[in-house]
Amino acid sequence: MAMHGSCLCGAVRFEAEPQERASHACHCEMCRRWTGAMFIAAAVPEAALRWQGRENIGTYPSSDWAERGWCTRCGSTLFYRVTAEGEMQGVHFLALGLFDEPDALPLASEIFIDARPAAYALAGDHPRITGAEHRAMLGIDRN
Repeated sequence: MAMHGSCLCGAVRFEAEPQERASHACHCEMCRRWTGAMFIAAAVPEAALRWQGRENIGTYPSSDWAERGWCTRCGSTLFYRVTAEGEMQGVHFLALGLFDEPDALPLASEIFIDARPAAYALAGDHPRITGAEHRAMLGIDRN
């Protein structure tokens, strides 16, 4: 079932079919610096994502394996997209706050839990994975 959403100003809109009806929180330093806190997102394969207003999307290659996107008009965080070759290539992690119905994507896990600032903690019984564990799962040997 397709879900919809947009940036703050509405210049970028999307229709997406997430891989699962869940969201995931990342506490890594890059995500914290990019969003000002943690990045909570839903995974959407490239083939299951349709954009309107693509001309308003800016991107930044934040690592050797991914890029981050934002609305060039209002600055809204849009996505983290895997660019590295492999089964995750092209998967967009769309920011949960963009979705019209974010409650339909409950929190399923946290990654880089060892980098989470002491000022916050998310409630619930879900997997909490360290940065090293996450990188090992992806076959990436650094941040």
